[in-house]
Amino acid sequence: MKLTLLIRQGETQLIGQLKEIPGVLTQGKTVEEVKENIQDALALYLENMREKTSFR
Repeated sequence: MKLTLLIRQGETQLIGQLKEIPGVLTQGKTVEEVKENIQDALALYLENMREKTSFR
């Protein structure tokens, strides 16, 4: 799956968020750090969704 990483300059660091999944955000000092951190943020988001999901 391909996702779009949007990066903008914050006050002191870069802020990254996934366009397709609102709420998955991270920050970092460099673009590479933001890319690494967004993978961790996405993994945590997906794990949380898996735990909250139930099937009938």
